[in-house]
Amino acid sequence: MGRAAELREELWKNAADSDHARRLPDDLVARVTAAGLIRLLTPRQLGGHETPVRTLLEVCVELGRGCCSTSWVTGVLNVGNFVVSLYPDRTREEVWAGHPDARTALILGAPVRTVEKADGGVRVSGEWPYASGSTHADWIGGLVLADTGTGPQPHMALMPAADVRIRDTWHFVGMRATGSNTVVAEDVFVPAHRLLPYGPLLTGHTDGLVPADRPYRSSLTGVFMVGLIGSMIGGASAALQYALEHAPTRRVAGSTYASQADSPAAQLGLAEAATQLDTAVLHARRLADSVDDHAKAGENPSLDVRARARMDATHAVQRCRVVVEEIVSVYGSSAFDEANPLQRIWRDVGVGSRHAGFGMGVPQQAYGAALVGRNPRELTMML
Repeated sequence: MGRAAELREELWKNAADSDHARRLPDDLVARVTAAGLIRLLTPRQLGGHETPVRTLLEVCVELGRGCCSTSWVTGVLNVGNFVVSLYPDRTREEVWAGHPDARTALILGAPVRTVEKADGGVRVSGEWPYASGSTHADWIGGLVLADTGTGPQPHMALMPAADVRIRDTWHFVGMRATGSNTVVAEDVFVPAHRLLPYGPLLTGHTDGLVPADRPYRSSLTGVFMVGLIGSMIGGASAALQYALEHAPTRRVAGSTYASQADSPAAQLGLAEAATQLDTAVLHARRLADSVDDHAKAGENPSLDVRARARMDATHAVQRCRVVVEEIVSVYGSSAFDEANPLQRIWRDVGVGSRHAGFGMGVPQQAYGAALVGRNPRELTMML
């Protein structure tokens, strides 16, 4: 967390340029990597830190205070490395032996279906959009529909980044610097040891697939959610701090107040924003601590806990969106000047908080179903 905090000012200074370039600068990613912030969930025996998930959250919050996109990519790459840690030893050695800072981008979209059996594995052709971090990844993990003996099932296919190409498709108004472009595979050979069944990872039924001593083996969705929400909390926190710093010197147009700091309306708005941010942090930390507690106990979280985890993550990012909306309203229309960092945070949090993992009311429906004794997996497999 200290290393992440040390990078925050540099990230803040470079955020506008990264946004305009629609990608993170190579030297900035190198700085984050050199600080050891990409190997948070990498196994210790292969050079990683294997930190608690709570540490991943707090690191991403710190980075998000400087740049939402940098934080988002850091979270995604750490989650990608977490998934690699669930592969057989041969695969993990292939990725990390002599290279503990290897970066893995992960795409949890619809599985590619153009998969042909080949001697010792499969050959894959297809595309995976919204691949955050792919621009700076050494490895790419994408879902494929492969038959490894039990009929066609979703598998996570791990491919060297050199074997695929990146198509420039990420032209979004927010989170622009994540470079979440489309990964394209053209007849890429994926050996069997780099194919991992996806269904058991989602449900936590990993006995016989993942060694029992691997932390978080039963909490893929929880880890995935934690990897995304830190960016949103960091961005909302930066917006609030920016508004508080400028309140004593900003006029309240059309009033006799000397500054926003003297305005009761501004004070009410800032109080609401600060409280909403506190709510987001509390839910995020409960989620991270729940994942850590189940990992320490070696327990597979129940469906109720899994449904609540998605609800916690969704509620946290929605509160962040409320925070930023409140801040730009208090600050005034100049918040949307292109030179003002608030408009970038507003765009970033607006886009990031609408990620499919949080969207379309699915987490709320799943949690509600769990609360009344229904099976939330009838609504979504992301539990």
